[in-house]
Amino acid sequence: MLSNTCKYAIRALIYLGKFSDGEGTKIGIKKISNDLSIPTPFLGKILQNLVKQKVLVSTKGPNGGFGLGKEKSDISLYEIVSIIDGEDFFKNCLISMEPCSTHHEQGQPCPVHKSFSEVREKLSIFYSETTLERIIDDMAGHEDLIKM
Repeated sequence: MLSNTCKYAIRALIYLGKFSDGEGTKIGIKKISNDLSIPTPFLGKILQNLVKQKVLVSTKGPNGGFGLGKEKSDISLYEIVSIIDGEDFFKNCLISMEPCSTHHEQGQPCPVHKSFSEVREKLSIFYSETTLERIIDDMAGHEDLIKM
């Protein structure tokens, strides 16, 4: 349900959260791109979007690169998905391309509205409560997912 762009953003943020020290050290885009096997130009666009939203910071030059712009505990999956894919993931009807409220207000919710609204609520809670810090803390035994 998430776009590849969003999955790449999440992976890159986990990587930066795990390997940048928070002391101002930045990691270069080529290193991130190589370690995560994400094409550099595509990754650059994703990371610049996150810089504009102040989730990341970047520095140009020979010692430049990217680092987290916030504490790991302050970056939720919900925020990342909202920035990259928009809030449609959390609000749209499962069948149509409009918010569920559009159909509900007309008194004609889709056939799966009731069941899916419960699932969507649980997803929203999970994404809101799951932070980079939590993911990184729970990565023991899964380090192969994020190389360095």
